[in-house]
Amino acid sequence: MRLEGIHHVSAITGDARRNLDFYARVLGLRLVKRSVNQDVPSICQLYYGSARGDPGSTLAFFEYPGIQVGRAGVGMIHRLSWRIGSERALGFWAQRLRSEGVEYERSGVRLRFRDPEGLALELTVAASEDEPLTASHPDIPEELALQGFDSVRAYARSLGRSREVLERTLAFQRRGEAVWEVRGKQRGCLFAYDSAPVELGIQGSGTVHHVAWACPTQESERWHDALVAAGVRATQIIDRFWYRSVYFREPSGALFEIATIEPGFGVDGAVEQPDERLALPPALEHLRGELEASLTPLGPRRTRREAANQG
Repeated sequence: MRLEGIHHVSAITGDARRNLDFYARVLGLRLVKRSVNQDVPSICQLYYGSARGDPGSTLAFFEYPGIQVGRAGVGMIHRLSWRIGSERALGFWAQRLRSEGVEYERSGVRLRFRDPEGLALELTVAASEDEPLTASHPDIPEELALQGFDSVRAYARSLGRSREVLERTLAFQRRGEAVWEVRGKQRGCLFAYDSAPVELGIQGSGTVHHVAWACPTQESERWHDALVAAGVRATQIIDRFWYRSVYFREPSGALFEIATIEPGFGVDGAVEQPDERLALPPALEHLRGELEASLTPLGPRRTRREAANQG
């Protein structure tokens, strides 16, 4: 069995409207779903990604209004990287970020910056035969758009046990001292560790909650059994309607999920519906009225000119 790279990454925001403006308007991702945390339905969850909401492109945010500002520490994902197709695209993004007042650092084929709540992000020119997973945006030509995740990086202090789980249990392929490739038949990405800072991490706005790795539906139970056999404390398989999930922590502390590629965000037909519609799994449909009244309304989308005028 081989995992098919990243399925999705879930992070935390304290302000859904500002989050939407940055990821949909500035970075050009599509708001694929406006839903809820299925374990705590009072919490809004936004899914961004490609036009079809493909695994490998999806970044989700839980909204906790007013939550403290977070800080990545040991056992936490601290940087997300997307692929872009060329150095021309890198120049386009440098100019676009500058025009939005976003500070960035450019080094070779990489562009590093942070979202409004401090989450570390990166765009990298990466040669890959994987299908580009792009979204349509009026200000961003498709050939310059973000193409799906390239890598995630976590903080760790000791890699011994983590290496064993990554390589022997999860079948990650080592590509460096602390870098692995996660590649299946259709898609792949990189996972890496960096030395953890001295300061303890704080889970809050601008931090990653977990990273999910993709697998075919028929392999979900086999992955669960492999984790248990390796002594990893994993949850039972949880039905999230759009995918099925198993959660566990790798030995350095990062929260992992294995999520199925099928049935996907199109199973309810809602991928073709307006983005802002509240999408609920059938098990939570009876709460629709209550949730629509209590969740943060996203309001009308701002244009680039309106954003510049309003700051």
